[in-house]
This record gives sequence, C-alpha cells and structure tokens, in this order.
Amino acid sequence: MGFFEGLEAEAYDRTYRDRDLVRRMAAAFRPKARALGVILLCNLFGAAAGAGVPLLLARGVDLIASAGPASRLELVAAGLFALGATNWGVNWVRRRVTARTVADVMLTLRAQAFAATAEHDLSFHDEYSSGKIVSRITSDTEDFANSVVIVADLLSQFVQAGILFTVLATIEIRLLPWLLVTLPVVFAFSYVFRQMARKVTRAGYRAMANVNALIKEAISGIAVAKNFRQEEAVFAKFETVNLQSYRINVRRGFALALVFPVLNALAGPGTALLVYRGAIDVAAGLITYGAWYLFINSLEYFWDPMLSLSSYWAQIQGGLSAAERVFALMDAPSAVRQIEQREVPRLRGEIRFEHLGFHYKPDEPILENFDLHIRAGETLALVGHTGAGKSSIAKLVTRFYEFQSGRLLIDGMDIRTLDLHAYRRQLGIVPQTPFLFSGTVVDNIRYARPSAPMDEIESLARRIGEGEWLESLPEGLQTEVGELGARLSMGQRQLVSLMRVLVQKPAIFILDEATANIDPFTESQIQEALELILAETTAVMIAHRLSTVRAADRIIVLREGVILEEGDHASLLQRGGHYAELYNTYFRHQSLEYVEQARWAAGT
Repeated sequence: MGFFEGLEAEAYDRTYRDRDLVRRMAAAFRPKARALGVILLCNLFGAAAGAGVPLLLARGVDLIASAGPASRLELVAAGLFALGATNWGVNWVRRRVTARTVADVMLTLRAQAFAATAEHDLSFHDEYSSGKIVSRITSDTEDFANSVVIVADLLSQFVQAGILFTVLATIEIRLLPWLLVTLPVVFAFSYVFRQMARKVTRAGYRAMANVNALIKEAISGIAVAKNFRQEEAVFAKFETVNLQSYRINVRRGFALALVFPVLNALAGPGTALLVYRGAIDVAAGLITYGAWYLFINSLEYFWDPMLSLSSYWAQIQGGLSAAERVFALMDAPSAVRQIEQREVPRLRGEIRFEHLGFHYKPDEPILENFDLHIRAGETLALVGHTGAGKSSIAKLVTRFYEFQSGRLLIDGMDIRTLDLHAYRRQLGIVPQTPFLFSGTVVDNIRYARPSAPMDEIESLARRIGEGEWLESLPEGLQTEVGELGARLSMGQRQLVSLMRVLVQKPAIFILDEATANIDPFTESQIQEALELILAETTAVMIAHRLSTVRAADRIIVLREGVILEEGDHASLLQRGGHYAELYNTYFRHQSLEYVEQARWAAGT
C-alpha cells in the first residue's frame, strides 16, 4: 500500500492559487473593516514601541562609552519602561480585537459552508462521505481561524522590522548590506519549502477526515456491529485508518521541523559577518559603539519574524489548506441545473416523462428514451427487481438528480424551469428508511409545516386507527423520539413520517415503501394514513407491500429501465406475465389466502 493510499482528493476539490485564497480570505474579512483598522493601528504603535527599544539601548551604550551624565541614562531607562508598557497595552488590545474579529469571521464562514452543503444536490451527499464533510465545516474552519491569528502576530513583527530597517538606513548605511546579506537565501528557501509543506499538510487533513468519517460510520452502525459480534473488526478498521493518520502527521511534522534549524543555521553566518565588519568599522572610527550594538541587536528583530514564520509554517500552511478545503466545499458545482426560476402555482400533479435519458455513470444507462404519463391525482405503483429504475424515477421527479436527455414535465412545465424551493414545498416524500430528528413526535410532524396548529395535528392523528397509535406512545404527541427516532418502533416511525406528509398537504407524494416487517395491526394503520394522503395527491410509490399495490390506480412493471407491463393488480395477475412472477416472489406471502393456506398446512 502506498504511503498516501486512500488520501486522494475528493472529485470537487481544487487547487487554488495563493492570491485567489488571499482574495477569498480578504472578502471574508471585508465586513470587519473597522476592527481591522484598529488591529492595524495597534500593529503600527506596537511595532514602533518595539523598534524604539534597541534605539534607546544603543543610545545608552553611546552614553556609557562617552561617560555621559547619569540623568540621561535615567531618561533612557524611563523611556524603555514607557515603551515596554505601551507595547504591552497595544498588544493586549490587538489580541483582544483580533480574537473577536477572527471568531466572528469563523462563525460566518462555518455558517456559509453549512448553508452551501445543505444546498448541494442529494447526488452530492450520496457520493461523498458525510464524516469528511463534517470535518471541513468544523475542524477546517477552526484551523483557518487559528492561522489568521498567527499571521496577525507575524505581521506585527514584520512591521516592527520594517520600521527598524528604515531607522537603521538613516543612521548608518555602511552596515546595512551586511545586515541583509542572507535574506535572499532565506526567502529562496522559504519559497521552495512552501510547496512541500502544502502537500504534506493537505495529506494530513485528508487523513484526519478519513478518521472522522470512519468514527461517524462506526457509531451510526454500532447496533449492527454488536448484533454480529463485529466490535473487533470495527476497531481493527479504525486502527488501520488511525495509524495511517498518525504516520502521515509524523511525516508532516518531520518535514516542517526542518525549517527552524535550517533558518537558524543561515542566521549564524549573517551574525558573524555583522560582528566582524562592525568591529572593523568601530576600530577605524567610522561608526560609534552604539551604532554597532544597534545593528547587532537589530539582527534579532530581523530574524525573529523569519524564525517565527518557520516555527508557525505548519499552522499557516494548515490554515491555507483548510481554507482551500472549505472553499472547495462551498464552490462544488451543482449537478442539477435550472434554466429558469419560474414561480410555481398550486400544482395539479400531472407528471410526464418524454424520451428521457438518465444515468449515474456515462457507461451505465438507467433510463433510455423513457416515456411515462402520470395523470393528476393518480396513484401509481412502481414494481420490479432491484436495479429496475424505480428509485431513479422517484429521484428525478423530486429533482435530486439531473437527467441527460429528453424532458420531464410537471403540469406541462419543464421541471428545469421551476424554482426548486417552491417546487419542493409541494412535494411530500417518505424514504424507505423513515428519518426522524431528535425532538418530540409533534416536532417531527411539523417539520415541513412549522405553523401547523396543534388541534389540526391531533385531529389528523386520531383519524388513523381511531388514534390508537397515539395511545402506544408514552406521552402521546409530546413523546421524545430520540436520536434518529431510536425510541420508536419502525412502524411508529413510518406513521410519524406519513403524518408529516399529511400535515404538509403536498400536491405530489413520493413513497419508497419500507421493506421491514411490521405487525398486521400497525400495517393497517399505515394503510389508513396512506389512504388519507392518496385521496388528495398524485402519488408515485415504490411498492413493497401487497396492500399498497392493490390500492394503486395503475401499476408500472419495470425491468432494467423499460416498462414491461402496466395495469391494475387484477388485470396484471390475469395476464400471467412478469408482474405475476413478481407477485409470487414478493407479494403472495402477504395475501390473506396465502396466510390461511399456511395455517391450514401447519395444522395438518
């Protein structure tokens, strides 16, 4: 296995140029212009105070060398105290304002990243790991914020070095070239190192994203793992990914650790040259002791930003890589493309597929030249083996995926011209595995229509099985469902999901019926809820229950994206075709006649 195996970039990742990243970061900080102005002023005052320290010290050295009056030395000491206090004060203000500003920007950036993720097509979430996406929204935004704080600190040091350089140029020009002789070498080394640091830093973030994704998957599926006694296998898989992350980050640490000693080594010859040349000029009477001391002392002020930059290079490159990953998540292109944003009136629910072609992968067509007309108010059941195209039809109606050719019309309007938010507000969708959010039963029922009054919800709930399903809930509609609805049975979750659609009152209902077995009493309640919905909507149902198939106005029998048969349950059975085969395979055991025969056979 390669060292970077499994650390490939996501398909939507991109490499941004540094100036593009800086431009995006600047745009993020633009609303904080006033705070940035305060930070800039603090940087200038702090840098000026810091640069004043070696200047005063050099003046003190000259006073000592010339045996100047003690009063002047006292003034130098007082000046050093005042500069130190000023430096401390402005740095305190700068750090406080910086912390608040960066926190505000991180809050906004995290919200933007989450909003962009929520807006991405369902195909995006089907393709990419949710754990890795979470890592970008949380960890990467925080690392970006930390790097900005570091850059603000380094900027203060660079400003201080710049002020000191200007002063030194006016005091003594002879030693200035010796002060700067090694800087080009340092900049060249930093430039070369930047590419290597960015590469290993990206790999480190991807490795950590893999760890987060595996943890999320393992915790979500822990019940399955325990059922099959696979805790050790889950841990072994985690240990492999975690060890890979460890190795990547150790290698990253080794690479970044080279910077400080290399730059420190480069500083040695520079200091030696300055000491030697300065001593010669002092001996020749060309410069004063104070000027020589000032240049030697100032060397630290020039090298400190460079050494600090090397020390924090990992965090800075981490911040750039984190920003790159967050911006890539936000900039991921949409697969579903609308050509207009037309207002959507109350829909009748007529659906028409015209010569439609659709695939997930170019070389694996799902639907080819597909035609289907679903009348307004009709209940259509889709049946067929796995891979027949049933779920694809539902996903296209909900506009979660993009078709590649043909047309899909809703009430005669091209679905690509409709405002998606307005269109989806008129869709009621129940997936095969009902999903409930943490909260109460009524919170979940109100999810699509938060303004629904309590008396309306209770009235609708009591129309299903005369409200007996509510009696089975410990606190009725106020029962807490737990994470993912874990405190409710599968049947109860299905009923809550159907109630959510009932309260929503959609024009088009999409049902991917659950395959889980439930007791006959709960099934009859689910069927009652379905009948209430079907009475007022156009329905497209991927059917797994005989009762649902029988309730359909029309059944479409699919195989590999092709309609083989259509009609109602009785007529299709009578034909003895593919539907009859499916009935005997999937539905017959659910019929009352089959149950009675099984009981009779067991009795004999």
